[in-house]
Amino acid sequence: MRRLGGLGVFIRLGRFVVHNPWKVIAAWVVAAVAVIAFAPTLADVTTKDQAALLPDKYESVQAQKLAADAFGQTNDATASIVVKRNGGGELTAADQAKVTELATRISAARIDRVTAAVTGPQTVSPNKQVQIVSVGLKGSPEDQAVLDAVQKVRDVTGSALAGTDLEYGVTGDAALLLDNQDAFDNAFVVVGIATVILIIGLLLVIYRSPVAAFLPILTVGLVSAIAPGLIALVAKATDLQVTQDLQTILTVVLYGVGTDYILFLLFRFRERLRAGEQPKEALVNAVSRVAEVIVSAAGAIIVAFSALLLAVFGAFQSLGPGLAIAVGVMAIAAITLVPAVVSLLGAKVFWPSKSWQRTPKGAMFKRLGTFTARRPAVVAALSGGVMVALALGALGTKVDYDAFSQLPDGTESARAIKDLQAGFPAGALNPTTVYVRSTDGTPLDPAELTTYAGKLAKVDGVGAVLPAGADGSTVLLNQDKTVAQINVVLNDAPYATASLDLVDGKLREVAHAEAPAGTTPLLGGVTAGYADIRDANGRDLSVIFPVAGGLIAVILALLLRALIAPLILMLAVVLSFFSSIGATVLVFQYAAGHPGVTFSLPIMLYLFVVAIGTDYNILMIARLREEAERGTDPRTAADLAIEHGGPSVAAAGLILAGTFSSLMLAGMALLTEMGFSVAAGIVISAFVMSSFLVPSVIALLGRYAWWPRRPKVTAPQEERRLEPVG
Repeated sequence: MRRLGGLGVFIRLGRFVVHNPWKVIAAWVVAAVAVIAFAPTLADVTTKDQAALLPDKYESVQAQKLAADAFGQTNDATASIVVKRNGGGELTAADQAKVTELATRISAARIDRVTAAVTGPQTVSPNKQVQIVSVGLKGSPEDQAVLDAVQKVRDVTGSALAGTDLEYGVTGDAALLLDNQDAFDNAFVVVGIATVILIIGLLLVIYRSPVAAFLPILTVGLVSAIAPGLIALVAKATDLQVTQDLQTILTVVLYGVGTDYILFLLFRFRERLRAGEQPKEALVNAVSRVAEVIVSAAGAIIVAFSALLLAVFGAFQSLGPGLAIAVGVMAIAAITLVPAVVSLLGAKVFWPSKSWQRTPKGAMFKRLGTFTARRPAVVAALSGGVMVALALGALGTKVDYDAFSQLPDGTESARAIKDLQAGFPAGALNPTTVYVRSTDGTPLDPAELTTYAGKLAKVDGVGAVLPAGADGSTVLLNQDKTVAQINVVLNDAPYATASLDLVDGKLREVAHAEAPAGTTPLLGGVTAGYADIRDANGRDLSVIFPVAGGLIAVILALLLRALIAPLILMLAVVLSFFSSIGATVLVFQYAAGHPGVTFSLPIMLYLFVVAIGTDYNILMIARLREEAERGTDPRTAADLAIEHGGPSVAAAGLILAGTFSSLMLAGMALLTEMGFSVAAGIVISAFVMSSFLVPSVIALLGRYAWWPRRPKVTAPQEERRLEPVG
C-alpha cells in the first residue's frame, strides 16, 4: 500500500499511541504530578507593576521616574472622597469644617495601606458645591490590601458624616476596581460555566454520547494543571513578565484550541469507522491525518502568539510566551493523550449512540457541499460579499481608551465622578502633571515657573492649573529646587480621546516650546500615560500583524507545499479580521452610540479570531489538499471538504463563539463589546470564511491553487474514500 507523502512521522506516532495507550497516559499523569508538585505557580511570577508596561523611551515613564527621584512619588493608588450637600447647593463654612474633621479622622484611624488624608480650602470647587478629600494609598490598585483599605475608608467616612446634610462618594482607580470586582468575577464565572455547558451540550447533540462530551473537559483540565507550572518555570528562568490577564485568557485559549483539536480527531475517527475500518485502524488513520493538521494549526497559533514579544507595550508582550507554551502543551495532548484514551474506549467513545455506524442521509453540510461544488462562483461572491460589506464598517472605527466609562453606572465610584464634575473639570480626579527639570543643576526661578504655568493654563482644553505648593502657589519645587511640579487639570475626562489628543498634541507642544531656558519638561500622569500607550499600541499592531502574518504564511506554505493557497488563506484571514471589527463598529458605534471601540479590541481579535480562527482554515485547506492529492477534481474536493470538514469547524466555532458571547451576560459595556466582537469574529471565520469562501475560491482556482507543485495523484479520481495509511 502506498503511503501519502509527508505523513511518515504522524503514521508512526499514530501507531505508537494507539497500540501503547497506557504508557502514554502514565507519562502524562507523571508529568502532571511532577509539575504540580515542584513547579512554581503563576501567582509566584505575576507582576502588578504597571510602570513596567512601557519602556523608558516614553515621556510618561521618564516623568514617573523623575517624580519618584525628586518628590518620592510612586505609582501607588489614590482615592478621592467627593463630598457635597444633599440636594446640591453651596457648602457652608460648617460643612467645610466637617470635611476637614473627616480627613483628620481618617488619618487617625491608622487604616492599613492608608498613608494620609488631606483636604483644605484649595480642594473646594470654585462654585463651592464640591469638596475633595485626597487619600493616599500604599500599593497598586489591584492589591487586595489596597481594596480592603478603600472599603475601610468608606466605612469611616459613612460614620463621620452620619446625621449631617452631607453626602459622599469614594472614587479613584482602586475604588473603581473595588466596585467592579464583583462584576468582573461574576463575568468570569459565567464564562467558565457557559464554556463547560456549551462544550458538553453541543457534543451531546453531535455525538449523543456523554463520553465524547466529557473528553474535552477532562483533557483541558489536565493540561490546565500542567501549562501554568511550565509557564511559571519559563518565566523564572528568563525573567519573563507575567501579568494578571494571562490566567483568564489562558483558560479560554485552552478550552478553545483544546476543544477544536479534539473535535477534529473525533470527527475524523467517526468518518473512518463509517468507512468500515476497525477501531484501531480507524484511529491510526485519523491520528495520521489530523495530527498534521493539529501540529500545523498549533504552529500557526504559537507563531502568532510569540509575535507579541515584538510589542513594546508590556500588557501585550507578556501574553505571548505564556499562551504559546499553553497551546504547545495542548497540541501535544491532542495527538497523544486524547488518542490514547480513545484507543482504550474504541467505538465506545460514542456510547450509547449508534449513529457513528452510518452516514446520515441528506445532512446539511452534504447539501451545502454539493451546492458549493455546483456554484462555486456564486458561493464565493456571496460569502466574500458579506465579509467585504462588514469590513467596510471598519473604515469608521474610532478607538476609545476610556475603559472606565464603560463600567456600570450605578456604583459609588461612578456616581462620585459625576458629583465631582458638578464643581470641577472632568479631569480633576487625575491631573496631568508637568515636571520641569533643570538641565545644568542650577536652582529653578519660581517667577519664571509661575509665568510658565500661566501659559499652560491658557492652552485650549485646559480647565485650570491646581495649587501645588503648601503656600497655594501653582508650582511645587523639590528640596534642591532643581525640579518643579505643575498640576494641570483638563476639561475632559482623563481617558477621553480629546484629552489624549490634547496631551499628545497642543499641551505637549506648548509645554516644550515655552519651557524656561535651561530646563527640560516632561508630561506625566494618567492621561500622558495613556497617550503613550496609544502610541505604543499603534506601533505594536503595525509590527505584530505583518510579522505574524508572514510567519503563518510560511507555515501554511510548508504544510501545503504551495504558494497560491497560503496567499488565499492569509487574504481571507485579513478580511475576516476587518469584518469582525466592522461588525463591532456597526453595532456599538453606530447602533448603540458608543464613542468608539475599546483600544484592546484589535489585540483581542488578533488572539482569538486571527490566531485561533486559522485552525478552521487549516483544517479545511488540508482536506482540500488531501482530495487534490487523491486526484479528485477541484469542485468535488470542495464538496467533500465541506461535507466532512464543515461539521467539525461549525461545532468548534459554535463552542468558542458561545463562550465569548456569554460575556454579554455580565451587564458591563466593556465585556459586552468584547464578547460580541470576538464571538462575531469567530462566527465569521468558522461559518463564512472557512466553510464557504476558502473552499469555493480553491474550487474556482482548481489546480492553480497548489502552484508551483502539482498535487501527487495517489488514488483514482472516482475513489472518494481516503486510502488507509496504516
